[in-house]
Formats: sequence, structure tokens, C-alpha cells
Amino acid sequence: MAEYSDTFLASKKRSDDIRADLPNHPEKYTMLTGDRPTGRLHLGHYFGSIQHRVEYQNLGIQCYVLIADYQVITDRDTTEHIQDNVYNMVMDYLAAGIDPEKTPIFTHSAIPALNQLMLPFLSLVSESELQRNPTVKAEQEASGHALTGLLLTYPVHQACDILFCKGNIVPVGKDQLPHIEQTRLIARRFNDRYAPVFPEPDGILSDAIEIPGLDGRKMSKSYGNSIMLGATAEEAAKLIKKSKSDSDRNITFDKENRPEVSALLTTAALCSGRSEVEIAAEIGDGGAGMLKRIVTESVNEFLAPHRERRAQYEQDLDYVKDVLREGNRRMNEIANATLDEVREAMSMVY
Repeated sequence: MAEYSDTFLASKKRSDDIRADLPNHPEKYTMLTGDRPTGRLHLGHYFGSIQHRVEYQNLGIQCYVLIADYQVITDRDTTEHIQDNVYNMVMDYLAAGIDPEKTPIFTHSAIPALNQLMLPFLSLVSESELQRNPTVKAEQEASGHALTGLLLTYPVHQACDILFCKGNIVPVGKDQLPHIEQTRLIARRFNDRYAPVFPEPDGILSDAIEIPGLDGRKMSKSYGNSIMLGATAEEAAKLIKKSKSDSDRNITFDKENRPEVSALLTTAALCSGRSEVEIAAEIGDGGAGMLKRIVTESVNEFLAPHRERRAQYEQDLDYVKDVLREGNRRMNEIANATLDEVREAMSMVY
């Protein structure tokens, strides 16, 4: 435990230093981030990561956004609906402000050289190092599946994602730091064994608050407690109306004792830019009905411009496909160049 604490403190120190430096020297940084296309993106994705990607992009940092389609099958038996999920993900990225001219959007399965890095990288880690990764353990327990080879090597595949484009910063939560440490280890071992090709990336720890679902649990597609970015005003209103509250008409913000009410207050606060306590005080004895009305108004007012922009892309699927094709083209150039460097370093150019 002490070792993990020391590692976390060192990671946090590096993260704090980099965050302070980002606005001053954006040209020094290359950021890799992304999502698995297992369903539609929701408000938790927006407030937890997407809005920060747009901020980093607009600072002038080189950003790359990965749609990790191969990672869908780490813990699932089907790729049903994956194409629809990918296209809808691109629409939400664009509507949220990702500029494909500045920030390529690409998919795992379209970048062969990225995935080819798995072979040399796998030789740099031991089985025990992979099995110790907490995300591997958690994903296996959550899925109820036997441990697949892809899930076991998930941290190595993530290292390929980050290192193929020479990424040196990755936005992460505290629980994802072991992945970054694994990537740093792989980069260091490759550089020591062969030649200095890769940077040792740092995790940029988010200070964003935890974003609850409408039932007080973590916002998740699988829990059905999420408001999708592409939801209509009517769909959002219906979901909020069905959400749980409690019998106390006096609305207060108390995450521990009133998780459902507090989750609704947090949703309204995020969407309106106000505090939960302020909103609760305004509602007072207005009860769950007034609370849900304010949440609905806040969510729909916040999502209205996103819906309007998204509707344009829904009517122009050819443009969405072009964005993805161009992103894949640009990232293939980068991946092929990196693989050439790797083969050169390993004396495998014939």
C-alpha cells in the first residue's frame, strides 16, 4: 500500500506540474484519449472527459481521439450495433466541439501498425504484471466471463494506443493510473533494450467531481441511469421523471444519506453552472416534483445547442464517414512511421 501511495503522489506531482504548464507550452504535449463504442455517449462522458478534450484542443495541444472498437470484445461476445455506435460517437464528438481538422478521430481496427506494436510490447511484460492490473481484475469480475487473452493484455493494447502516436499525456482518473504506469514501464524497457523511440507518458489527473447517474450510482449505460447526449427533450424528461427520489419534501444536498436526490441536484448543477446547495435551497419544500422539473429544464437547456448541431450531422452521414476516413488516414501515416522506427531499433529491416 505504501508503494502505491508513493507512486500516486509522484504521479500527482507530475500531473500538477504539467497542468500548470499546458497553457504556456501547449506545443510540448501530445494527448491520446478515447472511448469504447459500447453504446451512446451520455452526460457523464461529456462532463468527465469530452469537455476537457475540447479545452485541450483549443489550447493548441495536439490531441488524438481513439474510438477503441477492438476493445469492445475484451468483455463482450458480440459486435452487434458497433457500426451505429461508432457513427453516433463521431456525431457527439463533433457536436461537442471536437474539430477533426485539429483533432483526428480514428478507430483501432483501421490502424494495422498500431496493433502490430502488441507483439514487441508483449515481450516486455510478464504474466504476473498483467494479472496484477486492477482494471483487468475489475473488468473480469464485472463481465462474468473467463479471462480472455485480449482482456489480459488490455493494458498492453492501451500502451500501443498511447505510444504509437508518441503520446506524452493522457487524461485519466485515479483508478486508471496503473495503466499509465504500465505504459511508462513498457516505453522504458523498449528504450533500454533497443533504442530511445518512445516518451514515458504522464497521466493528467482530472479534478472533475464524480458524476452520478440519476439513481445515485455511477453513471453507466449498463445501469440505464444515464441521459444520452443524443436524447431528445422528451426522452430526457421521461427518464428524469422516472428517476428515484425519496419521501422527504424538503430538498437538501446530502450524498451519503440522500443519494438519489443528491444525484439529481448534481445533474442540475453541472448543466446550469450553479451549486447543488444553491439549487436545493431554491427548491426548499417544493419536493421531488419541483426538483425533477428544475433538473429537466437544466438538462434540456444545456443539451439544446448540442442537439441542434448533432441534428446537422445526423442528416449528413457521408460527412461523418469522411471525418472517420480522414482521421484513419492521418493516423495510419503516424502509425506506419512509428512502426518503421521500431523495426529499425530492433534490427528488423530487411
